[in-house]
This record gives sequence, structure tokens and C-alpha cells, in this order.
Amino acid sequence: MSNLTARLTAEDRARRIKVLIFDVDGVLTDGQLYFLPQTGPDGKQYGLEFKGFTAHDGLGITLARLGGLRVGIITKRESATVAIRARDLKLEFVYQGQAHKLAAAQEIAFKAGVTLGELAYVGDDVVDLPVMRACGLAVATANARAQVKAIAHYITPNPGGQGAGRDAIDFILTAQGRLNTAIAALLDAENPAALAADIDTGRM
Repeated sequence: MSNLTARLTAEDRARRIKVLIFDVDGVLTDGQLYFLPQTGPDGKQYGLEFKGFTAHDGLGITLARLGGLRVGIITKRESATVAIRARDLKLEFVYQGQAHKLAAAQEIAFKAGVTLGELAYVGDDVVDLPVMRACGLAVATANARAQVKAIAHYITPNPGGQGAGRDAIDFILTAQGRLNTAIAALLDAENPAALAADIDTGRM
């Protein structure tokens, strides 16, 4: 890292961001994992996993897209619930089952035609550290582990699952001078981009 890069403020870094990537558990959710016991046709027991997401983050992702950001997720777990939420929010980049997240972040940057310095990542636990050390803007949630907060350029006021994702989006769009424009676009009843934003149905 150059001395110039090291001296950049969080706002300076946010102004450069073109792609925003979230972890899921503990970031877009509160980190709790719920399992509903089920019995399969073969008589074996298994658990149906479900999670809670906040609508504030969902609307924030719409604002991010209207503000010109490309948005996605990288998560270690595989979850049908996450797949449904990602589809409803029309996330461009969806990487599940990623034990080593930096490779996924590098692939996203390549696909998006950006550098890692133009990518922001929001994380909460040590598995997120490699991406956060490499990206342009590392964001830790209020509930993040101490090691994650120690390297973060910005720490959200709210914890995961309670608006941390929205905090990160508002911070970036504010730094870029695009938040109010994105809100105006969202509220424009004749704006086709706003109408085609997240459908948020949760349908299977």
C-alpha cells in the first residue's frame, strides 16, 4: 500500500467505489441461523434453514443501484433463503459457498471491469479479512469482531440485520454526492429504473 493510499480518508475511498459487496450472515442478517426440523421422504431428519432480512437494507440496495453502484454478495454458506433474497433484490453478483472470499472478490472485479480499489466490502468476521485488506473501502458492521473493526475504514452505526447494509450504502452515496439523486429517482413514479428495482416478493 502506498503512503498516498494509506492517507486516504474513508470518504476519499468511498468516492472511488463502483462495486459494493456484502457478506450475508452477520451483515445482511443478525447472524442467527434458524432451522426448522423436517422429515424427508426417506424418513431422515434435516433442517430447513431460514433467516431474517431488514427492508431498510433491501431499499438501500435499490438506492445503491439507482446511484450507479453494482451490488452483490459473497457468503461462506449455501442457502436457498439467500438465493431467494438475492433474486428478489436483483443482485448482480451472487457467490455462495465461498470459503476463501478473496478469489470471488477478484473474479467480481474482473467481471465488472474494475480494480479491487474500486470495490467496497462489508464484513463482520475473520473470514472477511482477506477481502477487506485488499479492497478499496473496508466496512465493518457495528457487531463485527474486533479483528475486523481494527482494519476497517468505516464502521457502521447499526449492527448486521438492523440496517448495517443501508449504513454502508448511505455512506458511499453521500460521499459521491449521489444519495439525494438516488432517493429522488426512487420516488419518481415515472422512472422505469425505479419501477424495475427490487420486487421483494419472497416467492419460491
